This record gives sequence, structure tokens and C-alpha cells, in this order.
Amino acid sequence: MKKIELLAPAGDINKLKMAVEYGADAVYLGGESFGLRKASKNFSMEDIKWAADYLHERGKKLHVTLNIIPHNKDIVGVEDYIKQLYDIGVDALIVADPGMFMKVKEVAPDFPIHISTQGSVTNTQTVKFWQQLGAERVVMARELSLKEVSDIIKEVGDSIEIETFLHGAMCMSYSGRCLLSNYMTGRDANMGDCAQPCRYKYHLVEEKRPGEYFPIEEHDEGTFIMNSKDLCMIEHIDEMIEAGIASLKIEGRVKSEYYLATVIRSYRMAIDKYYENPETYKYDPYYLEEIKKVSHRDFTTGFFYGQANEDSQVYEDNSYIRGYDFVGIVREYDKDSKIATIEQRNRVFVGDEVEIFGPGVKHFDYKIEKMLNDKDEEIEVANHAQQLFKIKVEEDIKPGYILRRENLD
Repeated sequence: MKKIELLAPAGDINKLKMAVEYGADAVYLGGESFGLRKASKNFSMEDIKWAADYLHERGKKLHVTLNIIPHNKDIVGVEDYIKQLYDIGVDALIVADPGMFMKVKEVAPDFPIHISTQGSVTNTQTVKFWQQLGAERVVMARELSLKEVSDIIKEVGDSIEIETFLHGAMCMSYSGRCLLSNYMTGRDANMGDCAQPCRYKYHLVEEKRPGEYFPIEEHDEGTFIMNSKDLCMIEHIDEMIEAGIASLKIEGRVKSEYYLATVIRSYRMAIDKYYENPETYKYDPYYLEEIKKVSHRDFTTGFFYGQANEDSQVYEDNSYIRGYDFVGIVREYDKDSKIATIEQRNRVFVGDEVEIFGPGVKHFDYKIEKMLNDKDEEIEVANHAQQLFKIKVEEDIKPGYILRRENLD
């Protein structure tokens, strides 16, 4: 059985490193042009070359987004961009627009192309259409059920790979093809600049009564009629794998390092556990408990088990659930002295009780009894951004391990 790919996002170099360290098989990212995430820092061409080398040295793959829905002016210069990515050795381009697809084929005919979820592919014939044109993979529209995905895979066989989203924010529009942001704010979702107006607070205004706002639902703060829950399929990893999907994709190029480490770690542990013995695999609730320790909305399985219904929306508010704070990341650990050097991410005090975790291992509890600064002087608090401090940890930990603290506010 070919092992399924776990595909993770990266908004910058630090996030890419974190994704790899915590178990991603491949990473997708955007360059400074032609991608759909203006809110993330994105990668210069020099950064992309570095990323390709870094990933390939570790046996990982790099996918780069080229998935805007362009107007004529937006496609100027794409030929040189494609050629540079090809020469770098990028493993695949993620494309949504047929014109962009044609450009790739003209410039670099053997460049692997993956059809983005923005392509809204929902049936076998469309998959075959892209396969005959030379696409190597299709990312299915998020509106499909798991059974529909499985049926398509059975029909197309090994002729083309199928990828689906596994975890992350859901769009209220059809596979993200939304005009609402452009209409309301001038920021085009299909050009990577969505303002997420679907998460705004809405009231009803009658034309002849300006200034009088009527709640669509009975709620003091308004209503959130288009505010989707986050997709989470951690409880159904076995079904996702057994459907024949080639790659499972995590959404979130603008998410934090802590978010990526936590989410990727849970899915990596679940996938590896499945392959140890598929016949005896049993979902471990610990995986979801860990995912809930990052900032998130309530979870849903989206359309995977039929049409999404009112349970897939959040009508009360548009806020995130934040149960834990990212305290710091281990930069060095001396096995002889048991001293760990931590890079601070949120203010932390002597006496704080934290959890420490790393790739593929369960967390352990730790109380900070003593902290030293970089001059080996005792301190009571690390409250400067990215301040280095030292603590003694008897358990064997490694650089890249993360410290988090329960948010009691």
C-alpha cells in the first residue's frame, strides 16, 4: 500500500521548517506573484530555491501555487516565473485557471500540474478532462462527499492522483469562488486578497428605515449567517486513506508556527498509527484533544458525509477558541546538564505550569521552577519578544520542541 501524502502549508521559511519537522511529507507555498494568499508573507524566488533544496535534502516535495483567476493584466510575466520555478526543481504547480494551465504547458511541458480546488472539480469526467490534458493531480472541490471522492478514484484508477482537504478553514462559497469580498471591500478573493466578509456581523436594514438594524437571528451582537466551522477529519483518517486519496491537505498558510506544529503532529501520529496495522487501527481521542489546543473555530466534517447543514455553521459569533498560549520553542538542549535554551513566544513566569511536546511524541507536564537569562542570571519573567532563557528539563527533549500554557483568562 502506497503511503498517503500529508501536505502542509507554509507562509514563510520558519513555518516551512516547522511543517517538515512535525511530519509533513510535502509543503505548498506561494511566491510573490500569481498565488491566492496575499495575507501570508510568501516566498521570493531566492526563498523558493532555498525551500526546494531544503525539502529535497530531506526527501520531501515542494508545490507552488499559481492558482489566481487572472485577468489579462494579471498574467503578464508568468512565462519567466514558470521557467524559474521549473529550473529550481519545484515538484508541482497548483493551477486553477485553464489559461494558466496552457501557459505552463507552453513554457515547461513536463512540469507537473495539480488542479486547485479553485477549479471546482466535482465529477469523474472533469477529472478525466484534466488528466487527458496532462494534469498529474486534481484537488477535489470541497463540496464532495467522501463516497463521491472514493467513486471517482475507482473510476479513474491510477491515471491521475486525487487530493482532498483534510483540515482548516472552510469557505461559505463554492470552492472559494467568491465575489463578496471584491464587491464589499475591493479586495478580490480570486486574486488572493479575501477580506472574509462571510465572517462579518450582519443585520437586516429595511430600505425606507436607514439606521434601523434588525437582527436576522435573535442575538444581541448580530448574526453570522455565512460563518463556517473549521474542517477537521482527524477522527476519520482510516476512511480517508481507504478511499484511495493520494494526498491529504491542511489549510493555513497564514497560520502560526505553533498551529502548524500542533495540527500536523496529530495527523502525522494518526496516519503512522494506521499504517502500523490497518486492520487493528483505532482512533485515539488524544489526537483531537491536541488539535483543540490551538486557536480554532468549532469543527465540522464539511460535506464529507453528505450535504453540510446548519450544524456546519456558527451563528453566535465569529471568534476563535483559544485554550492555550504558545510560550516558547526549544532552540538548544544539553543532554549532560539537562539545560534547555528556550526562545520566548509569549510572556512566561517562574512558577508557570506548561506542557512540552515534540514531533510524534505525547506531551508531558512541566513546572518552571527556575529561569536564567542569556547571562546565566536568575529571572522571574521572560517578557521580551523572542527572548532567550534557560530552564532545566530532566526529560530528553530536542530543538524544535514546543512549550505551551493553558490560557486561564
